[in-house]
Amino acid sequence: MENSRGGTPGSGPGGSGPASTPPSTSGLLPPEVWRVGAWCAVLLLVAGVAGVGIWIVVTFKTAVTPVLLAILGTALLHPLHRRLVAMRMPKSLAAGLTCLAVVAVVGGAGYILVSALIETGDQIVSSLKQAGRDLSKHLGAAGTSLDDVASNAKNLLGKFGGTAASGVLTGLSVVGELIATAVLALLLIFFFLKDSDRVAGALRSVAPRRTGDIVEAMARRAYGAVEGFMRGTTFIALIDATCITVGLLILRVPGAVGLGALVFVGAYIPYLGAFLSGAVAVLVALADRGVVIALWALGVVLAVQVLEGHVLQPMIQSRTVQMHPAVVMLAITAGASVAGILGMLLAVPLTAAAFGVVAEVRGRYGAAGAGLS
Repeated sequence: MENSRGGTPGSGPGGSGPASTPPSTSGLLPPEVWRVGAWCAVLLLVAGVAGVGIWIVVTFKTAVTPVLLAILGTALLHPLHRRLVAMRMPKSLAAGLTCLAVVAVVGGAGYILVSALIETGDQIVSSLKQAGRDLSKHLGAAGTSLDDVASNAKNLLGKFGGTAASGVLTGLSVVGELIATAVLALLLIFFFLKDSDRVAGALRSVAPRRTGDIVEAMARRAYGAVEGFMRGTTFIALIDATCITVGLLILRVPGAVGLGALVFVGAYIPYLGAFLSGAVAVLVALADRGVVIALWALGVVLAVQVLEGHVLQPMIQSRTVQMHPAVVMLAITAGASVAGILGMLLAVPLTAAAFGVVAEVRGRYGAAGAGLS
């Protein structure tokens, strides 16, 4: 059937061939290339935003650090605050009692840990030096370098811990700054707990229109990941420190309580903290109790790590965002390069929060895409 101009429906101007259409821009490149380019643009945009955020955090670290610590503390203490509020206690009073409980528990635990480290610190350091000298007899130049590392522990700590740790060792001014940061973080925890019910409304008020639901959902998912990480890590750290301390006491390793304190603090730096604290315990046992006791101490440390990796973490942190160990190590390395020890402590919970946001976005838009298809 011919059309009104005398040609067939698919013919050109003269009716002798197919109609010519202007070339499509998307046809210049395969769809896969366009898809890769779009993902590259998204990654560059995300990297730029992350870089600006890191620059802001580093530039205003004096103000940002208490806020981040307060968020972690609020995530850890929020369950206690919720229970007090559920008992029909006023929110301000519940927040105040929660902060007082934090001061009592953290102050008491800090006093015990610091006292243990002060009493056994010299013994631990001398044991590490002795272990370095013993290893130098068997390892030659490598052992001599280990001995130098043990005798220059301050320089090593300053090199790997950043300016914060070296400042603590060299001056009292940083101690005052840490105390001020802790007090400010405690006050922020009080206000965060007291006004926790207003957070959702505040997020919706600053979010663009029609995005309030997704912004609130992402914030809740990120906070839930941080809350689960803090609670789970604290419980696991307490179990690890208790088991290793009991094992070292049974083996009569000197400085067992101080080594247990190192294990507890190191547990907040996944993988790396456990490795370093366990290595210190084994070296102390090697220097003071011999090879056999050192092997037993190594067995205790490995048994606790196996218990943590295969029993405690799957049971306690099963509801939090699971991250691959390689991602955790990269996050710790990046945090150490940005903010030293504090960056190492904050890197993993912040990464968990980022993974929670990504999971929420993927779940929402993935479900929407599945519904459209």
